[in-house]
Amino acid sequence: DYVVVKMIPDNRLPPRHLHSVHTGKTFAVITQNLSLCVPFLLLQLYAVAVKDLVRKTDKIYKVKTRNSTVEYTIKKLEPGGKYHVIVQLGNMSKESSMKISTVPLSAPDALKIITENDHILLFWKSLALKESNFNESRGYEIHMFDSLMNITAYLGNTTENFFKVSNLKIGHNYSFTVQARCLYGGQMCGEPATLLYDELGMGEDSSAAKPGRSTDVAAIVVPVLFLLLVTLGIGFVVLYTRHRRLQISFTAFANSHYSSRLGSAIFSSGDDLGDEDDEAPMITGFSDDVPMVIA
Repeated sequence: DYVVVKMIPDNRLPPRHLHSVHTGKTFAVITQNLSLCVPFLLLQLYAVAVKDLVRKTDKIYKVKTRNSTVEYTIKKLEPGGKYHVIVQLGNMSKESSMKISTVPLSAPDALKIITENDHILLFWKSLALKESNFNESRGYEIHMFDSLMNITAYLGNTTENFFKVSNLKIGHNYSFTVQARCLYGGQMCGEPATLLYDELGMGEDSSAAKPGRSTDVAAIVVPVLFLLLVTLGIGFVVLYTRHRRLQISFTAFANSHYSSRLGSAIFSSGDDLGDEDDEAPMITGFSDDVPMVIA
């Protein structure tokens, strides 16, 4: 035995399984299923209300579909924003809702520190180079955390790509963060770029190399290298001078032993040194009748 039961469509039921599929910086893709007991073949009209929780503004979209699953994209959102999405049938039946947050702006790249005599300078790349939604007029804000005092301080904001920090205490470790300036009471901010700074040079983050320290090292290394180059240059000149003198002396010595008859220079071997007078007659004595002439 069996019976046939025909369900009566109920347009007062809310959409099912409302959730976010993908969220970007300026858009969000959401999906839902049709209400229970609503015929799929009928053209359904949905009202999608988007409430900006930061700006306190509302936008309403209309979506028509015959599919059992509806997917649509909410555009013209702001990076780092917070929104409340409400979906219901066009007859203002029960609603389904959810909250979404868009992706904030990226952190600035290449955050570096240059150490000066009584202050430091923070440098970073312009965020507009990689974020089309960022305008330089919005600017950046800088925060500092003192780990010794466990205090976070707001240092200020700037529209430039550098910031001067003074009055740092010796022996304190600091963490600096730079991010796109927060809007609407600090609720829409960019991702922070963080850099560790140790006044004593201990425990510094490997990615936070301080050019000022390398400058101090260079001030010592460069003069040493210069002195080495000067010493090598002087040694080269002395060696060249000695080589030149030896060459001139040898040339003069060779010319003095040159025989035009043979067409070559004649040198004596080491065994013949001191034997120049071997062929001269030996003087055996003097005769009494030969006068001695002393020059």
